[in-house]
Amino acid sequence: MIEMAKVHSLVPIAPADASCSPYTAPKGEAFTVWMKSLVMQGNGCTVFNQKGEIVYRIDNYEKKGSRKVFLMDLRGKVLFTIIQRKLRVFGRWEGYKCSESDANDGKLWFCVKKGCPMFKRRSSCQVSVHCDKAQARCFNIESTAGKLEFSIVNRTGGLIAEGKRKQSSSGVYLGEDVLTLAVEPEVDHSLVVALVAVFGSMHRRM
Repeated sequence: MIEMAKVHSLVPIAPADASCSPYTAPKGEAFTVWMKSLVMQGNGCTVFNQKGEIVYRIDNYEKKGSRKVFLMDLRGKVLFTIIQRKLRVFGRWEGYKCSESDANDGKLWFCVKKGCPMFKRRSSCQVSVHCDKAQARCFNIESTAGKLEFSIVNRTGGLIAEGKRKQSSSGVYLGEDVLTLAVEPEVDHSLVVALVAVFGSMHRRM
């Protein structure tokens, strides 16, 4: 069971390059990701900061495995529209940065391509981020087959973010759908949470 403190919205800290996103911080941050929606009979996920305040959420009112979900902040502002495209062999997810006026009229921000885990203990997904064509970035989401834990790394293997099963202060593991998400400094955590949502979609947790 997750204990929630009084709920407040996250006050973003603007990065040096505010053209991409204001959702960064100069120090590393830790979040709790609960692969459940707080809406009764809904699917999705809820993300808490270190104070126990809700900062991101996905509420999917349809059945699990929906091909379109919306990542929102606490106040319901849509940050990303995430769409799963139908492919015969490998999955592909696209994330659109939403405009202020229309959650369905956004700019393609990232693509995630699911790799083939056959005969491999670890699986990997390729992520390309297009927030700035002049500075396109590529990441990998790496995980152990059959587990919800993961790491997001850059091309050289440097850690961007990591999700591990959450432990209580006494060292007891919580449910498999409760993760601690550690995000490195100066990393757009709204983008990281969107990638977590894609990863959850791959495991049919959305």
